[in-house]
Amino acid sequence: MPLKCGIIGLSGSGKTTLFNCISNNRAETHKAAFSATKSNLGVMNVPDPRLKVIDDLIHSARILQTTIEMVDIPGLSKGGSHTEGNKFLTDIRNVDALIHVIRCFDDPMMPHIEGSVDPVRDKEIVDLELQIKDLESVEKKIGRMEKMLKAGDKDAKKGLDVLHLVKDHLESFQSARTAPISDDDRRFIADIFLLSEKPVMYVCNVDDGAALSGNAYSTRFLASVKAENAEVLVIAARMESEIAELESEEDRVAFLSDAGLTEPGVNRLVRAAFHLLDLQCFFTAGPKEVRAWTIKKGMTAPQASGVIHSDLERGFIRAEVMKYDDFIRLKSEHACKENGKLFVEGKNYVVEDGDILHIRFNV
Repeated sequence: MPLKCGIIGLSGSGKTTLFNCISNNRAETHKAAFSATKSNLGVMNVPDPRLKVIDDLIHSARILQTTIEMVDIPGLSKGGSHTEGNKFLTDIRNVDALIHVIRCFDDPMMPHIEGSVDPVRDKEIVDLELQIKDLESVEKKIGRMEKMLKAGDKDAKKGLDVLHLVKDHLESFQSARTAPISDDDRRFIADIFLLSEKPVMYVCNVDDGAALSGNAYSTRFLASVKAENAEVLVIAARMESEIAELESEEDRVAFLSDAGLTEPGVNRLVRAAFHLLDLQCFFTAGPKEVRAWTIKKGMTAPQASGVIHSDLERGFIRAEVMKYDDFIRLKSEHACKENGKLFVEGKNYVVEDGDILHIRFNV
């Protein structure tokens, strides 16, 4: 199942503009609040310069980047948990991580739905809407667990303790991801897919002139979330969208240089999202293609093989592994083999980021 990032934020924060910068699917942007009628779906490529370095040595027919699915969820609103304004909250349940876009720019042509630009307040509004929705889910689960306790379920007492702890945490205006429960105890809430439990990163959407170093709004926001230890990026989404529309790589580089940037901010966003989802890449390389594949950190060689095709996992025999640095230094598979840098690994091998794999299988 593909991994997904959901882009959330108040209406008018610039979510869809950002989505259009990083997705292969374009969505319509609006000046008016609540104009969107559905979530936008797209796929973003994960930039990885290692692919070209490998291809420079083997000259394959094509290069294929790995991808992550993106969901642009229509703008949320204050007090809309039970109303039409936040009917898209349930779409968040189906994503694995959240990119929370915070408005850090002034625009008289796009009035803020709260009357003023205040990034700290805006974050609190969205957090509260997620927490309220989560509270409903927890209370329903408590009701079901109480019935299980009466029926003699031995695990129900422990489950109720965990659920009441999470309930108290949410009622204290705290997100479920920060609830003081163990990883093992989180199994009691895993089936209700709490919105505020999902890992989150923040994007301060600033004006063009603040793309390099931010502005007063983003500085204040950064200070407010320091204790969360979350990733915070400063990106000028409108400028990024203009860069993304340029057809020439030379023009894009010139545009970035004029803005004082060395790479598009969306590249940093994509890499950060990849990290947020606890993902890594391995490569396959041959005459037909050099390709990056996405896996969860900690996956074994058979599990990684299954990402390519289920038959490879089912009939896995062994993996022939070269480390990226060894391959680039020695410049060929033959040289890696001659120098003892091609390793034959079995079913228990845990794949590392940058591994170049050749899977042997039989079905």
